[in-house]
Amino acid sequence: MHLILYILPEIFLALAIMFLLMLGVFTKKSFNLVYLLTILSLIFAIALVLNQPEEAYHYFGIIKIFNESYIIDKLSTFMKVLTLLFCLFVLLSSNDYVKNSNIDKIEYPIIILASTLGMILMISSFDLIVFYLGLELQSLCLYILASFRRNDERSTEAGLKYFVLSALATGILLYGCSLIYGFTGSTNFEVISEKLTEFNTGAVFGIVFIIVGLAFKVSAVPFHMWTPDVYEGSPTSVTSFFALIPKIAAITVFIRFLYVPFINVISQWQTIIVFLSIASMILGAVAAIGQNNIKRLVAYSSIGHMGYALAGLVTGTNEGIHSTIIYLTIYLVMNLGIFGCIFMMKRENVFYENINDLSGLSKNHPMLAFSFLIILFSLAGIPPLAGFFAKFYIFMAVIEIKMYSLAVIGLVTTVVSAFYYLRIIKVIYFDRPKKAFDKNYDWGLKSSLILSSVLILIYFIYPTILTDIVTSIVIY
Repeated sequence: MHLILYILPEIFLALAIMFLLMLGVFTKKSFNLVYLLTILSLIFAIALVLNQPEEAYHYFGIIKIFNESYIIDKLSTFMKVLTLLFCLFVLLSSNDYVKNSNIDKIEYPIIILASTLGMILMISSFDLIVFYLGLELQSLCLYILASFRRNDERSTEAGLKYFVLSALATGILLYGCSLIYGFTGSTNFEVISEKLTEFNTGAVFGIVFIIVGLAFKVSAVPFHMWTPDVYEGSPTSVTSFFALIPKIAAITVFIRFLYVPFINVISQWQTIIVFLSIASMILGAVAAIGQNNIKRLVAYSSIGHMGYALAGLVTGTNEGIHSTIIYLTIYLVMNLGIFGCIFMMKRENVFYENINDLSGLSKNHPMLAFSFLIILFSLAGIPPLAGFFAKFYIFMAVIEIKMYSLAVIGLVTTVVSAFYYLRIIKVIYFDRPKKAFDKNYDWGLKSSLILSSVLILIYFIYPTILTDIVTSIVIY
């Protein structure tokens, strides 16, 4: 009974999935009800995560259960809240899109809930087997979501590409896990850390394979191939889910792997992460310049942003981890805002995805144009918006360990990426207006866009709210 208290959120989500599935099957035209109950389930799960037993934090804020294979600490609590919260906002903001795009099937919210459960298992995993179980639950759901619009060729193609490439990456990752187990004799992170105290060729290969698998999940270069096609081909509601939620679990696992089992062999993996970071920043900045589809542009933008997030992990310090977590949080808020804007690009119940469709938006929709302006400036890292602080913390952490070249490359790519963000702003404010978009938005979409715009705009007034929470997280 005592252990159950620690995993109440996971148990509740599993039971909610089964209940909603039964409800959906045995009740006719129950999509709206299932969708509403999914949202309520997420709210209740957030409450359960925040109200775990006090003794969970009695020893440096860490408790390990199930033979030390499952960990509850400040990092897992924070990341679980982020996952559930942004999953909630994705569902609220995409409600109208889901109904208009004929993907309002009862399976849709249930699969999203199941995928979220997989991510929560990944976040708290302290063992290779538990981590893999969470990863597979998440991935299987994402395959289905990518190809959810079965009659659409692009969606089917997106699902197939993601399935094939993800299966390959997962296979490589699993091989890496088996090598680590073979050379250390354990799947537990702490035991692996104790065994990997010196250079071990087999274990280093295992580390490389695991990093390759994780790099695929965060769409870091050169494992980014799927991202633009899947983002463009999937329904926009699914793309917003892809762009936000899996990144949280993947970055958390990156932190866990690099700073617990592999911290003693930092010299072996540091160079790999530096390469992934630099390559992602450069490609994300350059490849987005020629894009006309806004979802495809967001895909390249997210590749670049993951490059910055990984730069924080290069440091091997708690400050680096904190900068990555802050960066990720602000990135999520910005991306929620940009997808909120995309959902509003609707004319006579037809959704538009081209940058040229935003021509003269400021004349017809001044508030939507202003939201676009704030979010795009923030993504470009213009002070005093939230995006500037996110990059500032990363650069400070990198400069602290004297990796000046990485900071300079990051700064140059920021300037390059500002070009394509400014191009969109030019189209919105200076091009000839097109026919106005519809203005009948639902409250969920409006509230999530207003919230993200306001948070980006006022973050500089009191940035310590986020930094105080994050700096209390200690990994080692």
